[in-house]
Amino acid sequence: MTETQLPAVNREWHLVSRPVGWPKPEDFALVEAEVPQPGEGQVLVRNAYVSVDPYMRGRMSAAKSYVAPFELGKVMQGGAVGEVIASNAEGIEVGDHVLHFFGWREFAVVDAKQAVKVDPQAAPLSTYLGALGMTGLTAYAGLLRTASFKEGDSVFVSGAAGAVGSQVGQIAKLKGASRVIGSAGSDEKVKLLVEEYGFDAAFNYKNGPVSEQLRAAAPDGVDVYFDNVGGDHLEAAIGSLNRDGRIAVCGMISVYNSTEPVPGPKNLARLIQTRGRIEGFLVGDHYDLQAQFVQEVGAWVRSGELKYSETVVEGIENNLEAFFGVLRGDNVGKMIVKL
Repeated sequence: MTETQLPAVNREWHLVSRPVGWPKPEDFALVEAEVPQPGEGQVLVRNAYVSVDPYMRGRMSAAKSYVAPFELGKVMQGGAVGEVIASNAEGIEVGDHVLHFFGWREFAVVDAKQAVKVDPQAAPLSTYLGALGMTGLTAYAGLLRTASFKEGDSVFVSGAAGAVGSQVGQIAKLKGASRVIGSAGSDEKVKLLVEEYGFDAAFNYKNGPVSEQLRAAAPDGVDVYFDNVGGDHLEAAIGSLNRDGRIAVCGMISVYNSTEPVPGPKNLARLIQTRGRIEGFLVGDHYDLQAQFVQEVGAWVRSGELKYSETVVEGIENNLEAFFGVLRGDNVGKMIVKL
């Protein structure tokens, strides 16, 4: 085994009770543990950046879902990228940088087959958690495959200033959308969408009924709706959907912390008239697009054609507050914790 000087203590976040409604600080604990040693076929990674994402809220509940819940009293998981400081595996050397799924901690032992080597010279390390990572692939697959985007489509994106939404809008523009509209939760984010990301129109959903604001922004209707929010946004999109319109459901952040059943859209019958389609998707079903995605989107990132924002929080001790910030919508672009 090859290794550098190993540290003495590993700080990691544990889930200690399952949140009801909005998560509270007392549902979590920052725990000091021994730095784990890599076994056969494993590497030890010093995490440089870890990801916090809205879907993690679902894993904090015990309810059956598409991914197993976090275990109580155990360290949580999430995307992370870092440097290999000890290797007991062929093909990965000390000094290599890898992407893996063992965040919420400073040091992680990772099976080599679960680690993806990344090149910090080709793009900043943090982008492998955002623009060139899972969130970027989510945008790419959801728009192009699930929503069957085609040149000339009019596209509406909710949660458009977030990591996924901002990339959806830009990819649509780069691939010839006739019009791209975004919703966000502040006037500053609306300005960012239009001036920085090139959206044709955007609105602050807090400034009035979403359905009215969407009709004003897209008077000719929408062909594609990329849903990150659900609720009134989904109902508004159905109301503005054109003939043969497609809705890709990526997330529904408006309902993640609800403690009572949330009513569905009241206008689903309109899908009959429009021959519309709603389809949910998970990025894990679309990793066959990974190589194509990295090639195409990586070129846009390097050329500056695709812009991305990151909200960076410093320190593992602030990992939890960064996660709360994602649920509140504090972030612009990808929320990342730098360790």
